[in-house]
Formats: sequence, structure tokens, C-alpha cells
Amino acid sequence: MKLSRRLVPDVTTLQAFECAARHGSFTQAAAELNLTQSAVSRQIKDLETQLGVLLFERVRQRVILSEAGQKFLPEVRRLLSQTEELMVRAMASARADSSLSIASLPTFGSRWLVPRLPDFLRRHPGTVVNIASRSEPFDFEEQNFDLAIHYGQPVWARATCSYLCSEIIVPVASPPLFAANPVATPEDLGARPLLQLATRPKLWAQWFEANGIDSQGAYRGNRFDQFSMVIEAATAGLGFALLPRYLIEQELTAGTLRIVLDRPMQTENSYYLAIPEGKLENPISHAFREWITEQVG
Repeated sequence: MKLSRRLVPDVTTLQAFECAARHGSFTQAAAELNLTQSAVSRQIKDLETQLGVLLFERVRQRVILSEAGQKFLPEVRRLLSQTEELMVRAMASARADSSLSIASLPTFGSRWLVPRLPDFLRRHPGTVVNIASRSEPFDFEEQNFDLAIHYGQPVWARATCSYLCSEIIVPVASPPLFAANPVATPEDLGARPLLQLATRPKLWAQWFEANGIDSQGAYRGNRFDQFSMVIEAATAGLGFALLPRYLIEQELTAGTLRIVLDRPMQTENSYYLAIPEGKLENPISHAFREWITEQVG
């Protein structure tokens, strides 16, 4: 695709705009960028001329974003962030034989994937990996990842989803909390302090219903938005938690958490590996898919 140079702004000009917008001052922007105030003013003027809109309005001793400037700023910040990320990735992989960018669910990445990565890198020496947390599906055309770990249904726009594994959750607690609040039946948990995962608010209700228990009190308790936080809260004795067993292997082995009832439940969704359509034949992506399928098998 041939780009029109007239429509491609200079990155330094966009930096000047973002900086001036953040400070509400051309003078402070100039100080941060190590430029003169007139240089920043000229860059903003050139950008306004190129766009054909006024980006700032002068109010007393400050400059404030116009309506057009307010709409333009988030896109500029996104572009600058992507540009910086592109350069960092290029520098990191400059001497590597291959590189692999992975978008992973936060706790899955830190608790399951990263501890196993040495085996993958041993099998594929010279490979550099870049792992970033993503909790929801995104547009692969806007975010340059080679693949993503996805929990849900096998649906992702312009990508192919390969099944990895189902998810089995178990009720757990710290040994001191269990000793003070013993549990012998599912009914007992109805009167115990519960820990909630904000992104899956029905988890306890589904578990109670699967065990034939009234789920009326299933929504009470402290709430956290990541499995990693729920794990730490459970370990600290804040309550009973429903957690995927694969995420708490270390705690179960160390004895800082224990399964309080042998009542596992398979959740309604599963884990998938999503690969964008344009990268299905990427050799290192293919190698990773084979490797991770072997790991979860």
C-alpha cells in the first residue's frame, strides 16, 4: 500500500502536540522536549495546517484543547505508544533468529505459561519472546501479536482458534482458615466467607447450583478483578475461593492452600490459542502451537 507523504505527520510533531496537550502549555512542553517555545508553537501550527483544524484555544496564560484536539489526542497517544513498542521490539529481536509476540491472559501468563517457557526456548534457541497481558479479544490488525491465549468460546474476528483445554475449578482455602471454619459438605460453604472474581460474578452461584445448593448467598464476599488477586487473598486467609487447579499448583504443593471439598466443576468456557489469519503459516507460531498443545495434554 502506497502512503501519501502529505498525510503522514512527523513523529516529533505528534510528540510536541501530545506534550503540549498534557501540560496545557507550549512553554512547559518545550522544556520537556528540550526545544524552544517558538519551535513547539511552529510544530503545532504546521500540524493544524496539515489537518485543516484548530487543535488548541488560548485562554489567559494557558492553551486548552479544542473539540477537534480532544478527539485527536487519544489517537495520537495510541500511535506514539505503538511506534515506541515497534522500536523496542525491533531492537530486542535485532540479533535473534526469530521472535514471537504473545498476548496472554494475565494470571495464565504469569502462573502457567512463564514457568514453562524455558522448555520452549530450549527447543527453539535464538528465539525472543514478547509477552503482554490482554484480558479480552482485540483486533490483531491494530495490535501486532503473533498469537493470543483466549478463554471463552472459539470465536475471534479474523483469527483461527485452536482448542487447548477445558477449565476445572476447585474450592480452596488457607489451612488456618479451614481449621477455624471447617467444611464437610457443600452446604457448609454457604455460611463461610467467600472470595469473588469480579470478571466471573456467577462462579460461586454456578458451583452451588451444580451441587444442588441454594445459591442465594453466592454473591457475597470480597471481590477482586484478577485470579492472581483471588489467589493471594485466599492464601492470606480472607475467604474460600473457587480457583482453576492449574493456577494454584505451587500453593497446593507448598501447603499454603488446600482443596476443602472434592467437588471440582468444569466451567462453561475453555482455553484456546488464537492465531491471526495472516500468520497461520508462521513457523515459530506453528512451533509454539505444537509445544503448548503438548504442555496442556
